[in-house]
Amino acid sequence: MGGDITVTPQTGNSGLFLAPAELATRESFLRRLALEGFSGDIAPEVSSRLTAATDNSIYQRLPVAVLYPRTGEDLNSVVRAAQDGALTLSVRGGGTGTNGQSLTSGVIVDVSRHLDRILGFDPETETVTVEPGVILARLNAFLKPYGYFFPPTVSTATRATIGGMIATDASGKGSRIYGRTSDYVETLDVVLSDGSDFQVRHLTAEDLERSVEGEGLAARACREVQRVVNEQRDEITRVFPDMNRGLTGYNLQNILRADGSFHLARLLAGSEGTLALTKRVVLNVRRLPALRRLLVIRYASFNDTLRDVQALLPTSPSAIEVLDERVLEKAQQDIIWHSLEQVLGARSERPVRGLSFVEFVGDDAEALRLQMDDAVQRLQKSSFKVIDYKTVSDTETIGQFWTLREKSVGLLGRPDGHRQGVPFVEDTAVPPAVLADYVREFRDILDGYGLSYGMFGHADVGCLHVRPFLDMLSPEDRALIRPISDAVAHLTKKHGGLLWGEHGRGYRGEFSPLFFGETLFQELCRIKEVFDPKDIFNRGKLAPVRQYAVDRIDGVPFKGAFDAEIQPGLRDRYALAVSCNGNGACYNREPDMAMCPSYKGTKDRRQSPKGRALLLRSWARLRSLPASSPDRVALPALTEELKASLDTCLSCKACATQCPIRVDIPSMRSKFLAFYFQDRRRPLRDYAIYWLEPLLAVGRIMPALANVLMHNPFSEKVLKKLGLVDLPRLRPAVLPSEARLNHSWLRRTGQRPKAAVLLQDSFTGSFDGGLVEQAYALLTALGLDIRVTPVWDNGKARHVLGFRKGFGITARQTLRKVRHLARSGVPIISLDAATGLMFQQEYKEVAGQLPIPEVLSLEKYLQRQIAAGHLEPFRASAGETLKVISHCTEQAVRPESAGEWAAILQHFGVNAEAGKAGCCGMAGLFGHEEKNAALSRRIFDQNWAEKVTTPVLATGFSCRCQTRRFAGYRPSHPVEALVAALRNSTGEISTGKIR
Repeated sequence: MGGDITVTPQTGNSGLFLAPAELATRESFLRRLALEGFSGDIAPEVSSRLTAATDNSIYQRLPVAVLYPRTGEDLNSVVRAAQDGALTLSVRGGGTGTNGQSLTSGVIVDVSRHLDRILGFDPETETVTVEPGVILARLNAFLKPYGYFFPPTVSTATRATIGGMIATDASGKGSRIYGRTSDYVETLDVVLSDGSDFQVRHLTAEDLERSVEGEGLAARACREVQRVVNEQRDEITRVFPDMNRGLTGYNLQNILRADGSFHLARLLAGSEGTLALTKRVVLNVRRLPALRRLLVIRYASFNDTLRDVQALLPTSPSAIEVLDERVLEKAQQDIIWHSLEQVLGARSERPVRGLSFVEFVGDDAEALRLQMDDAVQRLQKSSFKVIDYKTVSDTETIGQFWTLREKSVGLLGRPDGHRQGVPFVEDTAVPPAVLADYVREFRDILDGYGLSYGMFGHADVGCLHVRPFLDMLSPEDRALIRPISDAVAHLTKKHGGLLWGEHGRGYRGEFSPLFFGETLFQELCRIKEVFDPKDIFNRGKLAPVRQYAVDRIDGVPFKGAFDAEIQPGLRDRYALAVSCNGNGACYNREPDMAMCPSYKGTKDRRQSPKGRALLLRSWARLRSLPASSPDRVALPALTEELKASLDTCLSCKACATQCPIRVDIPSMRSKFLAFYFQDRRRPLRDYAIYWLEPLLAVGRIMPALANVLMHNPFSEKVLKKLGLVDLPRLRPAVLPSEARLNHSWLRRTGQRPKAAVLLQDSFTGSFDGGLVEQAYALLTALGLDIRVTPVWDNGKARHVLGFRKGFGITARQTLRKVRHLARSGVPIISLDAATGLMFQQEYKEVAGQLPIPEVLSLEKYLQRQIAAGHLEPFRASAGETLKVISHCTEQAVRPESAGEWAAILQHFGVNAEAGKAGCCGMAGLFGHEEKNAALSRRIFDQNWAEKVTTPVLATGFSCRCQTRRFAGYRPSHPVEALVAALRNSTGEISTGKIR
């Protein structure tokens, strides 16, 4: 490994049980914490500890407690409470580390929940002040209206925090021209290991001399760093590579400038929370470039993709990013691929084995045109196997391509049999000129072990992300971590590169002497000891202190070793939970993303797909352990905490598609609840919901009477005792007799090319029947031969609550009816997104070997009719532009839906465009359950409140219902906008037929 370093065998808690001594240590710490006036949240329960026990790495390490500081002063309190050194503190931000940077057997200090405020922007100094838990994407959304952005662009931008980016000195796409996080740190307010405050800023030579005077910890630390960078100047120049990707943790370069000025932030950035805790940051920001252009190139060989980078670099692109054939194979299974395929064009006759994204940014359109022309000319002269290329100038399309690139990490995490791409040698970097040769030798190492793998990354700066496919449940595959890591470490060193080029060291600290050399490594140890003499901060990482040691890459518990203890039957049942690789895409707080509403509403990671998956895995493991296992004592508590976590899931199904691993929590929730209530009494509310659809059938017979019986003070009080509030009023459809579906009509559909059947689902057909009437009238007026089914039950509520048997009965009945319709060859149309998509999702669980008939969404059906030339366009109106917002489940499964509706509306003369919003917070009956009412409102306020201040079109029944509750009006469905357009253009629809 290139040098001597003290290492330890496997350390930390291997399970959930705390020994008496560990428990006493924790309780003593928590008592001191209370005396220090800590005002944040304290989470010692097993579910919170488990949720913090993993990141995006191969490791699982259980902390004794998780703290969520509410103020900057709380960080001081935490450090003062830890002064006896018995427990180490590890700060956590986005939890996206690929090398266990924030994992610990001590105390996790999570800044993402409360310390996430943007404190101010100063356009004169072009700086922004933030707390460490601010998410990068949210910061850039804040800066965008001012015309600025924070340039370091990481693929995990939707959940990576500024504090975490400083901790690893993150860079990402565009670093060739924009540099790293440390290039933008103006000042850092930090807490030192004695609990004192220290502001790190640029110091002149005179300022430095004053700062090193005295005996305080800050002065001693500055003196030590000053000594090292002065005494070891030549060694630093010799050791640190001349590369865009620097030798982080600890970066001794550029602390001392030629003019004598001094900036300690260069050292703290990349130190992974081992020297101080960040309270507040002032960052420099840049003006947003006005223009972006993208060149997308397809190659027949990944090797040629890499080698052509050198020819393109002289054109001065902002970034050249590459994907290999394995990533492309996975990408074609992603929800975003269909729209990008239209840009790329027809499938190539030759297999595409490499894709290169070459981006140019700037404010001068002519300069960008010349750069693009230069790049294209170089491509045309290329001696490598270029299949074709496309130039893209549309900002939205460019954004989609980069979204695909950002998803690469998650895409490789999708299981391939029992194996999936895992990070441990993921972010190596070498000088770009030797990248292709380096990759060839890297491939030789992996091929020698018979492994498949995926490669992608920042080819312009020589940083490539590589994820070998391993089965981490297998002891044999886990044993490969050591030899592959050793081989790759020496290979990067041989090529003048780094084992950690972007994601920090984490548990790879044992390789530090190999890359820093023994002389500088010993200096790093001295710096660490001066800053943190008791090794309070992130013990076991980067540099050892006295009796403590640096952990080995194979001396920390592997997540797969815990999963291997799950009984095969349970492992199969909850396979999606086991496959969750911790990429944390569900930790985003983007208001326009459907995933994950309960996490965004609570900021509680237990209430996210990743948190729920981890708890499900851990619960399945405990159930699999022998009764004598110490960890079994935690099973009752974990069971209830898991149940509480799943209770806030809205079953929106966004995680089933927007999670790169497709961790479908609602399906696993249904299975868990079925098990949970085998020997427990369900609340009466569950049974009321179980019988909801049959009761609605009765109510539809006499809706006026049903509404009187349901909506009176006595009934509402009874319903509230059951746990149900604010239920909608019944409003079934009233259709003409000719709309009714009958067998004789079905037999004649073969002679009627414009025939179709409209399914009535139990929610729209019971509560929003006017929409069914308008849909029928619209389609009929357009010359289509339409029949409407009776209201058919769908079983959605039964599935959500884990009534597996009852759901199966309903689902099979509905499938039989739909198969009968399908035999006639007639198109079958669903008006409601959530229930229509059950044919692609929940019904697969009961369909067996029989195929599920195609059920088209209404917009897909209309789109086909327009394409066939059956529907003539209308004259365009001059009205305001309406935004179409799809149901959250629809956004997740069919993200193109809003765009399709917008195109249809435009065809018929309505000004419309696709809009976007996250979940509205209703989700079936979730928003009507009293226990969820406050969360439902909070989710609406986060994702929908601003969207509906102007008129929108909403495709989901839940969305329309929720907006009526909280915004005071019911948004129209696109069908209703089309009815109005048709009436205004032709007068073909009478007001008597449209209610």
